[in-house]
Amino acid sequence: MTIRQTIGVASFSSLALAVSAAAQSVPAPAPAAPSAPSTSSAPATATGEPTATGDAGFGAVRTPKLVKRVGGDRERAIEVVDGVYRFEQAMIESPLPDGYPEPTPFGAIDIKEYPSVRRAELTSKDESGSGMVAGFFPLFNHIKKRDIPMTAPVEMDYPGLYTDFMKDEPGAEGETKMSFLYRSSTQGPVGEDGKIVVRDAAPVTVLSIGARGAFDAAKEFDTLRTWLKGQEQWEVAGDPRMFVYNGPFIDPEWRWSEVQVPVRRRGSAATDAPAASPAAAVPAAPPASAPTPAKPGT
Repeated sequence: MTIRQTIGVASFSSLALAVSAAAQSVPAPAPAAPSAPSTSSAPATATGEPTATGDAGFGAVRTPKLVKRVGGDRERAIEVVDGVYRFEQAMIESPLPDGYPEPTPFGAIDIKEYPSVRRAELTSKDESGSGMVAGFFPLFNHIKKRDIPMTAPVEMDYPGLYTDFMKDEPGAEGETKMSFLYRSSTQGPVGEDGKIVVRDAAPVTVLSIGARGAFDAAKEFDTLRTWLKGQEQWEVAGDPRMFVYNGPFIDPEWRWSEVQVPVRRRGSAATDAPAASPAAAVPAAPPASAPTPAKPGT
């Protein structure tokens, strides 16, 4: 089976159906429509890092210290309007975990720094769309039982998807790991809840591209691979993953996702590399629903 078959457009559609079904148990969010883009600075901590107060919308803030634009469409930029992340007609209707960097607009490539996050994860050998649906409901019931508010994004990790990401070589047998992210590490205990494992994931640096609608995940991996081959400062440091930001209340054409691969600086590049340009501050393109990864090669 190819990577494109494993994580193709169909998988994102299946995940969207799962979110839609679960949403029948939850009232639809209704953030106020913005009248104009917000340009005010986000409140900051003593270290100068932005912090979400939750006083408006979903507490969205710009995070320039955590995001560097390195490729793709460099002019695209998100907006924060009334505490909500927006890009053209796309928006994120749930809060992100505390300390998370802002989303990457469609077609832009960023290097992003993610902090440790508490997450409930469920691992499955079934990489099909039905497997994704089956994985969604146990996680949804887990946070509902523990009274943990839903956040964005839903994270999909693909351990073993590639034996060599840079050579586009598929793994013989991979897994799909779906995770719901807690807003804060102070919410609930870590440990096992049936087949679900709640743990604090380590901080990670990733190369990320924003995607919209029913995109082809394998094609986005190709784009990240091409960027990595064109420079000498960064190398792959882990298995690829995808973020799905939106639920069923968002137009499918404007659902926001990201395709990412963990990276680290190569030896001397850590000290010799020039600084990358910060992410643009202007609005970026709309989000799309996330597809499932496919095995390398077509």
